[in-house]
Amino acid sequence: MVQSYLRHGPTEAFGLVCSSSSNSLFDGKLAYVPALEDILIWDVKKGQMLAMWHETGHRAEVTCILRSPKQDQFAVGYADGSIRLWSSSTGSVITTFNGHKKAVSALAFDSQGTRLASGSQDTDLIVWDIIAEAGLYRLRGHRDQITAIKFIPATGDIPSTSTTSSSVMLLTTSKDTFIKLWDLSTQHCIQTIVAHRSDIWAMDVDIKSNIIFTGSGEGEVKAWKINTEAISEGLTESDTGEINKIILPIATLPLSSRHRVSQITFHPTQPFLAVQSQDRSVELFRIRTEEEINKKQLRRKKRAKEKKDRRHHDSEKDDTEKFEEDDEISLVALFTPHVIVRASKKIRSFDFGISSKDGIQVMTALSSNCLEVYAVPLPTKSKDALEASRMYSVDLPGHRNDVRTLCLSSDDQLLASASNDSLKIWNMKTTACIRTMDCSQAICSTFLPGDRHIVVGSKTGELLVYDVASSSLIETIKAHTATIWSLHVRADGKALVTGSADKDVKFWEMEHKGPAEDSTHSGKLLTLVHLRTLKMTDDVLSVRYSPDNKYLAIALLDSTVKVFYQDTLKFFLSLYGHKLPVLGMDISSDSKLIVTCSADKNVKIWGLDFGDCHKSIFAHEESVMQVLFEKDSHYFWTVGKDKMLKYWDGDKFENIQRLEGHHGEVWALALSHYGKFVVTGSHDKSIRVWEKLDDPLFLEEEREKELEALYENGTVEVLNRADLAIGSGAGDGLPESSTTAEATSVSKQTSETLMAGERIMEAIDLADGERKVFREYEEAMSRLSEDDAMRLQPPPRNPVLAAYDLEPDAYVLQVVERVQSTALHDALLALPFAKVVSLMEYLNIWAQKTWNIILVSRIIFFLLKTHHHQIVANRIMRTSLIPLRKHLRSALQRQKEVIGYNLAALKYLRRRDQAERVAHFFEDEASAEQVRLQISEGRKRKRVNIVS
Repeated sequence: MVQSYLRHGPTEAFGLVCSSSSNSLFDGKLAYVPALEDILIWDVKKGQMLAMWHETGHRAEVTCILRSPKQDQFAVGYADGSIRLWSSSTGSVITTFNGHKKAVSALAFDSQGTRLASGSQDTDLIVWDIIAEAGLYRLRGHRDQITAIKFIPATGDIPSTSTTSSSVMLLTTSKDTFIKLWDLSTQHCIQTIVAHRSDIWAMDVDIKSNIIFTGSGEGEVKAWKINTEAISEGLTESDTGEINKIILPIATLPLSSRHRVSQITFHPTQPFLAVQSQDRSVELFRIRTEEEINKKQLRRKKRAKEKKDRRHHDSEKDDTEKFEEDDEISLVALFTPHVIVRASKKIRSFDFGISSKDGIQVMTALSSNCLEVYAVPLPTKSKDALEASRMYSVDLPGHRNDVRTLCLSSDDQLLASASNDSLKIWNMKTTACIRTMDCSQAICSTFLPGDRHIVVGSKTGELLVYDVASSSLIETIKAHTATIWSLHVRADGKALVTGSADKDVKFWEMEHKGPAEDSTHSGKLLTLVHLRTLKMTDDVLSVRYSPDNKYLAIALLDSTVKVFYQDTLKFFLSLYGHKLPVLGMDISSDSKLIVTCSADKNVKIWGLDFGDCHKSIFAHEESVMQVLFEKDSHYFWTVGKDKMLKYWDGDKFENIQRLEGHHGEVWALALSHYGKFVVTGSHDKSIRVWEKLDDPLFLEEEREKELEALYENGTVEVLNRADLAIGSGAGDGLPESSTTAEATSVSKQTSETLMAGERIMEAIDLADGERKVFREYEEAMSRLSEDDAMRLQPPPRNPVLAAYDLEPDAYVLQVVERVQSTALHDALLALPFAKVVSLMEYLNIWAQKTWNIILVSRIIFFLLKTHHHQIVANRIMRTSLIPLRKHLRSALQRQKEVIGYNLAALKYLRRRDQAERVAHFFEDEASAEQVRLQISEGRKRKRVNIVS
């Protein structure tokens, strides 16, 4: 009988406040931040997580977040090149766009929120239609990652008689040092500027004043002017034959920091500009009004005049001339430094919040997994230096550094996680952080028997004993002179062993003592008493007692494992075979097997009776960091630097399951004492729980799924290669002409689009077969007379069509309608030409019956454009295309009439509404004297005499 195992699946991910993979957004109350593959929504005032946007099965990291002008919608770009539109009210995905081959690096909505532009590390720029859920076109021109995109709305100078739509411009910056201006009506780049000497990392546009700011990797911020006249006139030549430039340079804005400029943002309502450098600061500039600048210039002239009275006549003349020339407003005079916001750690991104009378709010998302909100005061008349003050911070629900060690309490209720700066206790049911304690450079940890105390081994060689109830450090023991790499409690719970880089293995006994006189604790406190020391020849990396209390295993830096008798410390066995040091080990519950994991990427399973190596398994792509046996079994878990968690059978030496989810090296592993779940801690600062499900798992099925996934990924990669000609199927195909074109269509094959294409093919095959059977039956019947005894019963219907109770043409339409709008074109590209011919017949039937004419039109136009050459060369298509043209035209004509009728009705309603409003206004209009009289009466108080 085939052995089955129980599957494990991801259930919780916590410990993250915000990851540094993407920018964050803030609306004054809620912060929308990335958390690896998810989006978290925090109430910054309460420090409470309100929602998590998670899509099951999607593992790519969030790289970009943008809010739509339609406030409910958010566009989120991911590391796999996909873009998802999320609804904030429902917390679900509205639609998914696939077009980029690498991570999405920049997003921009137009002013109505109907179009979305996305830029990527693959250097392409794609414009998406949100309403039609389709990619409009791909624009090529940049040579490196696109870093910022902005829509420049059309000018309103077009005459009312003009029928042409105003052209919308798109401004992009890239790491290739270029600013490019694209005209979306012609889909071409109309101006390219070499803006900086190094990568451009940030850009923002102030539409009101037509100023563009760009920031470079050298810490330089440049200002550019948008020539609105040139936009309205189009590309015209001047008298000298030069084409009028739309973007013109102004000046450089001086900054206090010389680090890389990573974000530039204008305040949406207030006259402020913020520039974030790659260090811990955000510099705010106030935009002065023209009145202020004029006043300042008058003061300067007045001072110059005063100087004139004190100096010689010649020098006076020079000064006045100098200030008369400086009448034009300079950029430095317009943008004056206001406040520098300095955060506690390196800032990943910032966003403006709501403005109040007292000031404006700036939220900073830090790369150390926390959020901080600062209040920036508004300018005052006093000359005192203004400072930003921190209002709120969200930092308790996560570690500032990597999670280095995890341990579970004996009842699996509490989880302790420790990092370089803190020790946190988590409730495993609610995943809430219930205790936070300061802890320096933790390396290993364990709960002591009774679950009231935790011992942490540090990098400095100290043992830190914490009391969970009072969340305080009760004792610091200077145990070793170097890093404590490992500690383990004996199975009887009476002793503890520690192994250190100072080559000592020390044994400790737990004792309870009375509180000290100056102590705040009441009752007895637990302490560790040093009993004996075992000197080793090399650094000790791991120590482990066997569950039967018989042996003690010690892993050394020389890649060997020494096994001693626990009571007498006599030498028993030496396990050698690893090429690099053993980083972790564990002994099975029956004390028969010992499993070791090493930096040589291997896991070895040994018998503890004779020290023979049962099996050596190449387990991970990188160093294997930890290994643990499941209770009462020979199944074990491993984690590695390759971001993977793996489940193994120690008797059959089989890999049962590989679990992906972490986005960084996995350092720590903890197993439930009842075998219900596994907890992992990682470099990405997240803690993840993997629970045992009731779903059975068969190894053969798992291997098949892995092979299928590999095959699908390989197929998709080949189909998406831009250097191959269509249908070449070879590695040395000629370059496709579209790859060199500036504007091309948007397409990207994914496993979903291939599956959708296969479903359409299956539906066409099934429907063709059904129609053929019934056609043959009808032909046979037509040759027989009505009273003929040979008249046959109709053939049985296809079971699928009978189940759905649909005709073949209706079934094909249902399958096509189920394909996501964004994936439809890519799914149709997967169809071979024979199936396209069959699909044309069904399109004709649908057009005749006026079923979903919008979808039918979209499919027809796409197929005609894609297969134009074959259709023109093939005379067979003529028979199906002529009736299709006739039926589609009549259906579209009917649609046009309906739309025209509705449009006329709406126009009539609008005219009537306007007429009623005007009539109402003139009827109610009062004279100026009456209005003044009413106002004055309203202000006067009426006196009333009250008689008792």
